[in-house]
Amino acid sequence: MTAHLDLNQLDPTGDLRTAAADAGAFDDAAIERRAVLRRGAAAAAGVALGGGLFQAMLAPAEAAIVKGKHSKGNDAAILNYALTLEFLESAFYAQATANIKFADPNLAYFAQTVGAHEAEHVKALQGVLGSKAIDSPQFNFGAAVTDEATFAKTAVVLEDTGVAAYAGQGTNIFQAAVLKAALSIHSVEARHAAWIRALVGGTATQALPLQRVNPAPAPWAYDKAQTEKQTLRAVTATNFIVG
Repeated sequence: MTAHLDLNQLDPTGDLRTAAADAGAFDDAAIERRAVLRRGAAAAAGVALGGGLFQAMLAPAEAAIVKGKHSKGNDAAILNYALTLEFLESAFYAQATANIKFADPNLAYFAQTVGAHEAEHVKALQGVLGSKAIDSPQFNFGAAVTDEATFAKTAVVLEDTGVAAYAGQGTNIFQAAVLKAALSIHSVEARHAAWIRALVGGTATQALPLQRVNPAPAPWAYDKAQTEKQTLRAVTATNFIVG
């Protein structure tokens, strides 16, 4: 049975919700200003689809997330950034489980379980940010959610990217409650990455020393963190964002 992560578990003291409110997450005027800037950026760039829209949608967070700058506003932006990544993963697994008749029961179990986790992450982050959280974009995953082999390969890439993205924001987080929430999700994403790597061949004996490019569940001693721009480039390169 899947363990459910609700808002009370993620933020039992209410500190995270208070931090988000202090940072302006529930401030209508602040949200409207961000919406106007977002629309203006999109119009000026002439973006309509794909990576351009994704980056325009994240423009408020991208502008606020500054390496080495610690503030409540930065924390709120990081939460919205994390939410967008969780939207992507949640939609990916939901569509895959709906469309693919898995021949491998282990892969089917992985997809169902991880999909439930990602959906819980979305709910938790939305609960923290309230009705003003960033909206989910629309996705077209193509063969990644209709073909079992393509799904497995894509899941490896998405989970590895998610782990690196969370790690990349760790040192930017200001408030302990936000850091605790991020770490609780980051460790789960790392488990997902190891799990799918094992399923795609990572249990086979690998030549030592292990190289970074191999399916082993834990192929290296240190994970490389990924900046927001690096993550955006990786996600937009998939062409999964369509609106």
